[in-house]
Amino acid sequence: MANTSHQDETGFMIAFPPFLIYIIGALILPLLPARVRHEWMLFLSIIGLAGISLLDQEVNGWILPFIPGTELILLSVDHLSQVVGYIFAGISVLAIIYASYEERIGHQVAILFQIGAGIGIVFAGDFITLFIFWELLALSSLALIWYGGSDARGPGYRYALMHILGGVFLLAAISMQYAETGSLLVGLAAPGLTTILFIIGVGFNAGMIPIHAWLPDSYPKATITGSVFLCVFTTKGAIYLMARTLPGSEVMMYLGGIMVVFGLVLAILQDDMRKLLSYHIISQVGYMVAAMGIGTTLAVNGGIAHLFNHILYKALLFMVVGAIIYQTGKHRLSDLGGLGRQMPITFAACLIASAAISGVPGLNGYISKEMIVAAAAESGLFTLEILLLIGSVGTFLSFIKLNYYAFIKEKPGVVTTDPPTPMLIAMVMTGAACLIYGVYPWILFSILPYPVTHDVFARVHIIEMFIIFTAVLLNLWVVRSMIKKPTYIPPDMMDLYRAGGQRIIRFSSVTLPAVSQGIGNVIEQLGSGISWYLKNPVMAGEILARTVIIHTAGGIMGASTQESQKRVLTELTISYPDSENAGNHASGYGIFIIGIVLFAYFLMVFII
Repeated sequence: MANTSHQDETGFMIAFPPFLIYIIGALILPLLPARVRHEWMLFLSIIGLAGISLLDQEVNGWILPFIPGTELILLSVDHLSQVVGYIFAGISVLAIIYASYEERIGHQVAILFQIGAGIGIVFAGDFITLFIFWELLALSSLALIWYGGSDARGPGYRYALMHILGGVFLLAAISMQYAETGSLLVGLAAPGLTTILFIIGVGFNAGMIPIHAWLPDSYPKATITGSVFLCVFTTKGAIYLMARTLPGSEVMMYLGGIMVVFGLVLAILQDDMRKLLSYHIISQVGYMVAAMGIGTTLAVNGGIAHLFNHILYKALLFMVVGAIIYQTGKHRLSDLGGLGRQMPITFAACLIASAAISGVPGLNGYISKEMIVAAAAESGLFTLEILLLIGSVGTFLSFIKLNYYAFIKEKPGVVTTDPPTPMLIAMVMTGAACLIYGVYPWILFSILPYPVTHDVFARVHIIEMFIIFTAVLLNLWVVRSMIKKPTYIPPDMMDLYRAGGQRIIRFSSVTLPAVSQGIGNVIEQLGSGISWYLKNPVMAGEILARTVIIHTAGGIMGASTQESQKRVLTELTISYPDSENAGNHASGYGIFIIGIVLFAYFLMVFII
């Protein structure tokens, strides 16, 4: 091991990989009494956040030899890794506070591994280390899904299969990168096939269309706390890797725009609250993918700022929905109503998060969305700019729906209260962060990868957003009597995958065995026929000839002739193979026929 520490100007030795705090803490957790395990997790999360804040910039540490000419770098720090590390560690503190009710030790261990893997990805300096944490993240996510209960088993298996496939593409990309560059350091993807493989491999975790289907399939089935953690690490870890490897990729730019619109359209149609939020992850990650595709400094800053802000308001939304499910046991909007009076703090948190994700000025979501839209406009990408603005309007509509059906519209029989205090503390603190970063965005700007010179509070941008949202509200008010609940949800890609999988299984279990059995029967009958023929080829030939004549020329024979032929055929069939003559001729004719077949075979081989 080399270069395991770095000394800053004050003499403090800072170069401890933060992921070790969570991984070691997870291994210790089972040894502790149940009553202190949650406090231990909270302590680890606070220490992890403090450790990241103490890391020096431009540090490479914990370097391990790997293969000749290459090394594993477990700790690589710069502006990009540190800002993502901050939000990963910061939201973990709040999410662990929220998860105080969760006492299952396996679930608690999975949470710590989830955090450790996410932070390990961020500070990995080489692709091998990153890939190990990439797979650990998938395993811990699978555990959080399966802890959701028996309904989560199928989605968990599908999650695992799709992430295994994504891991294969990513590993292929890493191999091609090493072959092209001779380096395993995390950096820009080599052009050509390597870039394509990175887009696909990273795209699986980012929820890119059409390989997004695992996300709305599995996240709604995870535990309440599990959903909060899942919405943070997997897709945002992918965006971080895109920022490292694929900035400026044109195909990603338009894939991101499609994700924005596709996700919000499917979200608006959902009745299941967590499914609605899951589709909005696809939509919001689309902004980040588009930003990385644009690739300018403003776009990359906007994409990373949106990653930061999205984690806050999306985690808050999953906390709110989780609190509703925890208190009522209901997860469908059609089963809820009137919660605004009964859960006022939860309702306030939902309003803040809804405004933030919609891009309402004064909330953090507006800041980063405005940066990405401005980057598209500066680059002359008018179509992409329109898609991103449509995304804000559609998001606004879908969260009007969520708040109306869950909190405002009255529904008899739903009686509850705000959730336990730890849940409320986590929601209030996360909502406060959405407000603080919306009003004082320079706190975030100071740690972004590049200096920020764009004026996000330009009057024209704020007026533009208020006009758009006001127009949407007025239109909704005018057509409110015409709005009906959707009764049809179009199938998503997972339905196609499942239908295709069922057909493959049917083909493998029914069609192929039937074809195999048919071929076997034909071969068996052919072998039996040849064996029968070789017993007495002369007599067999006569039987076959007479059979053909009777069936083809029987109509032109006289009745007596036909009866005579049938009588002779019957006698031949009964006496076949006429062992007295068969013994004299069968073997000779058999050898002769085999010789003819072999001759024909060799003739085809050597002439054709």
